[in-house]
Amino acid sequence: MNPSCIMSAGDIEFLLYDWLNVERLTDRERFADHSRETFDQVLRLCQDLATTYFAPHNRDNDLHEPTFDGERVSIIPAVGKALKAFADSGMVGAAMDYEIGGMQLPHSVYTACMSWFHAANVGTASYVLLTTGNANLLAAHGSPEQIDTYVRPMLEGRNFGTMALSEPQAGSSLADITTRAVPAGDGSYRVFGHKMWISGGDHELSENIVHLVLARIPGAPEGTRGISLFIVPKFLPDADGNPTVRNDVALSGINHKMGWRGTVNTAPVFGDGNFTPGGEPGAVGYLVGEPNQGLAQMFTMMNEARIGVGLASTALGYTGYLKSLEYARSRPQGRPVAARGGAQVPIIEHPDVRRMLLAQKSYAEGALALQLYCGTLVDEQRTAATESERARAGTLLRILTPIAKSWPSQWCLAANDLAIQIHGGAGYTRDYDVEQHYRDNRLNPIHEGTHGIQSMDLLGRQVTLDSGAALAALLDTMAASIGRARGTGDPELAGFADALEAATARLAGTTAGLWRDGNPEAALANSAVYLEAFGHVVLAWIWLEQAVTAHGLPARDAQHRDREAFLRGKRLAARYFFRWELPRTTPQFDLLDSGDRTTLELDESWF
Repeated sequence: MNPSCIMSAGDIEFLLYDWLNVERLTDRERFADHSRETFDQVLRLCQDLATTYFAPHNRDNDLHEPTFDGERVSIIPAVGKALKAFADSGMVGAAMDYEIGGMQLPHSVYTACMSWFHAANVGTASYVLLTTGNANLLAAHGSPEQIDTYVRPMLEGRNFGTMALSEPQAGSSLADITTRAVPAGDGSYRVFGHKMWISGGDHELSENIVHLVLARIPGAPEGTRGISLFIVPKFLPDADGNPTVRNDVALSGINHKMGWRGTVNTAPVFGDGNFTPGGEPGAVGYLVGEPNQGLAQMFTMMNEARIGVGLASTALGYTGYLKSLEYARSRPQGRPVAARGGAQVPIIEHPDVRRMLLAQKSYAEGALALQLYCGTLVDEQRTAATESERARAGTLLRILTPIAKSWPSQWCLAANDLAIQIHGGAGYTRDYDVEQHYRDNRLNPIHEGTHGIQSMDLLGRQVTLDSGAALAALLDTMAASIGRARGTGDPELAGFADALEAATARLAGTTAGLWRDGNPEAALANSAVYLEAFGHVVLAWIWLEQAVTAHGLPARDAQHRDREAFLRGKRLAARYFFRWELPRTTPQFDLLDSGDRTTLELDESWF
């Protein structure tokens, strides 16, 4: 097993190869140039890059956050060096098409690769998350000219990208944005408006910054139906994509966050006349695709970012777990209850510390498994043999996306809380990384849509679309896992299967009951509780899958001389989740089934 306290190479290997069998993907045309050997080489490369270039400045990123003097943003030099090393390795476009400079790596493997960088330094890694998401959106919806001008330089590390959605008065309510884009008469537009909370919105880490901006064209329909998407570069590019004159994009300031401090977070202003490209004010923008299709296009990046935030949450919880595990093994304090005198023992020998470590293990390893499973769904959606298989993968990915974003944001944050607790008083000091990991992770329940927003998407849209087809597909998938667990003949796995079957029945019944009256206000009133219960059922399924996989593997083989401890750890973590965590859903389903209207009947004057 890999002793790194950043991520676990051994767990990644187990998940990718033993459970998900990603080697099978190399039989498909898109991945035919790859093999287990190339996957391992890329994974080792990312481990080395994360260890050498990202992890060393994680603390400096936190202590010396970006500054803005009214004209330029300053960021510690180590960030630029790390991002250059990342770009030089070819990893920006690792999962993208050969024809635009990518490696066509399976998304599942790419997800595992990115877990190293988020765990090592989430502040620096977020520039990568934004840039790859921006590039993927333009590759999907941009014109060939836009791809040549903006995407190829992103893959080379010359351009970085952002997503400019939120506005001060609108927040997450995109129907209320007021940024406008006025046709300039030459095929371009002039963009005017203020945005807020834009990560990576200004810096000197790259030659250019490509803003993807949501705005309204005059005469557009109201609400989300009238939103269009524009490319607004910091510098206008020439025919070869090289930056020339400064566009009319400036900052009104930067935001100072409790975590993710290494990622500059900005309040950009478009078209205030700070700069005058072409001799007049207005930020020059270029329409992506057709007018009024901007929100649908932006969901390409938003959904990728939702899962990306889930991966960042997972990685922060995972590295905190590994660091608290190392601390618990090395910190002598106290004696066993039955001991009378004698030397102090490492705190890992105390049952309550083991409880906290086991909880962290179940959250972090479960979340990582979910993220990699979602990665395989992306691969299946793109390359499965039949249209029905591809459609099924897309259906599962859509219903799991709010879970993949929100569950790690809640429970890997809880893992970080436990990591601090295990460190005791030391955990609250800046001498140890775990307090920073907690602050970094606390942003993720808000990033890319709060728990409340994700829960309304899950209950208000995903489980009702096409008469509940997505939920039915997920429940069928879980039922197949239940059958495999029973087929092992192992009594404990059969018990897990029984518990999961009961939980899925409750989930199906509660979902139907919430919509029985067709009242959206009543159905969605407690959607956050529904999201949490749904997520725990999903993670119980994920743990059943891991336990069944561990059951079927030899404890010793030629490649792994002794995996017994690792596999027993998987089984024990699954047992913990089924005994300690899945039972949380019973009172949650009871509350939802009761039709409780406390929050609906509350008048604000009663506070």
